[in-house]
Amino acid sequence: MLIEHIALYVNDLEAAREFFVRYLEGSSDDGYFNRTTGFRSFFISFNSGARLEIMNKPELIDPQKDLNRTGYAHVAFSVGSKEKVDALTQKLKADGYEIISGPRMTGDGYYESCIIAIEGNQIEITV
Repeated sequence: MLIEHIALYVNDLEAAREFFVRYLEGSSDDGYFNRTTGFRSFFISFNSGARLEIMNKPELIDPQKDLNRTGYAHVAFSVGSKEKVDALTQKLKADGYEIISGPRMTGDGYYESCIIAIEGNQIEITV
């Protein structure tokens, strides 16, 4: 079985799209808009075949996103090497994103860093 895509509701659809295209080499479609409901979305595609749908609709609630909570914890992106993890982490830090861990080797053998990016959501960058 294959996960077809993962979806993320956001407040600022254009900023989210720019993040995934700019930093994680995603490619965006032209988007979808439902005039009746106000729902908007973009599909971001990645070289691996993975897709992320970013979405927005009127009257979203936006509770605080504590890191220690139930639910989806993060989305991990493999960039291919330790050097690329280091370089992207430094670029994100220089651009004002909060680095919450790493780059580091984890106890279970992953080389990674974790950042807070899209509206309080955690993104993991790994080899």
